[in-house]
Amino acid sequence: MLETVHHPAQTDLKIIETVVDAPTVMLNHMILPSGTGLPEHVSNANLCMILVRGQMTLRLGSEMPHTYQIGDVVEIPLGLQMNLNNFADEVLEFFVVKTPNPKMV
Repeated sequence: MLETVHHPAQTDLKIIETVVDAPTVMLNHMILPSGTGLPEHVSNANLCMILVRGQMTLRLGSEMPHTYQIGDVVEIPLGLQMNLNNFADEVLEFFVVKTPNPKMV
């Protein structure tokens, strides 16, 4: 078998896991129940966030927060202040593709 198969968690509980940690890319998987979020932080790589369940409320830099839906792909540049929350009633699930891997920045 030439490929590597990864199995992200399937749950409704809060989880933040690294699925792929390669030199050129990192893939994280996050599940945030209603009323939870991530600590405010600065993006440590160029990001693409791919929403697969729920709604995400995201504030970037000094902008007003925006809400994103299932199916949205949100691209965020390196070095941007971000605040991410799940204010919706349903569970939020998304993948974060980081390139390059933050270990290489």
